[in-house]
Amino acid sequence: MVDEDGTAPSATTPGEETSAAPMRWNGWGDPARAKELPLAVRTLLPMLLGRVPKPAPPAAIDEVVLEPSRLDEADRAALAATVGEAHVAIDDQSRLRHAGGRSTPDLLRRRAHRQATPDAVVSPADHTQVLAVLGLASGSGIAVVPFGGGTSVVGGLDPERGAHHAVIALDLARLSGLVSLDATSGEAVLGAGTTGPEAERLLGAHGHELGHFPQSFRYATIGGFAAARSSGQNSAGNGRFDAMVTGLRVATPTGDLDLGRAPGSAAGPDLMRLFLGSEGAFGVITEVRVRVHPVPATQVAEAWSFPDFAAGAEALRQVAQVGAGPTVIRLSDEAETGVSLAQVGRIGKALAKGASAVTVFEGEPDLVAERHARTAEVLRAAGGTSTGAAAAEEWVHGRFNAPYLRDALLDHGVFCETLETATTWSNLERLKRDVTAAIADGFAAQGAKSLVLCHVSHIYSTGAALYFTILAGVKGEQLAAWEPVKAGVNDVIMAGGGTISHHHGVGRDHAPWLEREIGPVGVRLLGAVKDELDPNGIMNPGALVAARATAAVSAPEPGSR
Repeated sequence: MVDEDGTAPSATTPGEETSAAPMRWNGWGDPARAKELPLAVRTLLPMLLGRVPKPAPPAAIDEVVLEPSRLDEADRAALAATVGEAHVAIDDQSRLRHAGGRSTPDLLRRRAHRQATPDAVVSPADHTQVLAVLGLASGSGIAVVPFGGGTSVVGGLDPERGAHHAVIALDLARLSGLVSLDATSGEAVLGAGTTGPEAERLLGAHGHELGHFPQSFRYATIGGFAAARSSGQNSAGNGRFDAMVTGLRVATPTGDLDLGRAPGSAAGPDLMRLFLGSEGAFGVITEVRVRVHPVPATQVAEAWSFPDFAAGAEALRQVAQVGAGPTVIRLSDEAETGVSLAQVGRIGKALAKGASAVTVFEGEPDLVAERHARTAEVLRAAGGTSTGAAAAEEWVHGRFNAPYLRDALLDHGVFCETLETATTWSNLERLKRDVTAAIADGFAAQGAKSLVLCHVSHIYSTGAALYFTILAGVKGEQLAAWEPVKAGVNDVIMAGGGTISHHHGVGRDHAPWLEREIGPVGVRLLGAVKDELDPNGIMNPGALVAARATAAVSAPEPGSR
């Protein structure tokens, strides 16, 4: 999503919110934070997308009736004996709340009562119980979908049974807490089910922080960050979670692993990397050891404007390659800037021109001042103009609220979804142009108007990530309209030198395109790992390599649909 909706309450400082309200079952986040679309947006949308019929309000969770659980009594009793009777739930509401992730297709299926549900929700207390559940499930033919915060947007949590007679959601919420902190080494061990806010609270009590803040921060978990190779909004600081991980404890159907013995090792290939991004297809991450650092003493934010996206992207490239040192730097293109979707409280109002950027600096005051000045010098020399601190500070305080805007748009019949990729600096503008065209043309072919917004979300010395937000005035069935558009965009990304995912993961949505990225040998290699660790194929069937290993076919070539 874009970063602000301008309507939901501002986020508190990360770490102050230690527990979030239960997630809305067919939307995002705390139902109490849901807001109506601002009048400015309701006025603007018909001009941009045409008029679309407003759908009927979605059903309440207690109005949905599910098919009975397929988990037989013997298996339910065995699971209850393993984790405790109170921690095996087969009631409809528990199953609905663990019925996949939070992509727009997930929500559309849920609103139409077409979302598959697990047959039970099982909540182990520790690593030993996870191992026991996996052993039981493997022997009984029960598929297992590890479930953290439920925030996947690529079909990573769909409760597929595969060839098995039942599927359970393995809720890791009880595997929570700070296991240990080594302040001297700057490392902490956290339970995989620890949420982002809880991790920051626990570390903050000792004067430290993790500093990893994806938009899903309020709900996502430490284990989920690792399993999906999350990238947080501190995009130039602690952006990539996999770069912060120094150790993992993993339970698999054939045994467990404790990986990451020392900060530098040449003892063969780094097996830990097999599980960073494994999305629960090989096993369950139960503990994560991560680099931590003292809580920053100060934070300084500044917003910038550029004549156009090209000028702004060139400025960000120079910042990345000079090593100027911002914690956050991101650039909204002309479309995203023009409708002010990246600025709190300004959605649909003043139509700004050019491209806009946000910078944030954290740390000790002297170092912050030095990095701030160095970055400002680079941006100014590249054609940027400072617009002051206000817009950047608003972004910081409201950055976790954007998904509420998607819910409000869906409530008004407007399709809204996101996708992301990454590529080199030399290829950035071409890929952005091709992806934008593929989205617009895909909807136009169905008679629908669309609006495609984009920002650079993360920067590296050699390239950057592009994050697209799509709004469309689809008059018919939205999911049916989106599926061919998304497939076409994936084809364009693969043909254009981008990655199929920069930080959302592979899940089931991107699995058919994985072979084009890593090659047939890469797919066979991952399949061999899965066969060794999960010989009965119970772990998250259909996600990541499972679909590729069993289907043994490549994604269709462009134009073959």
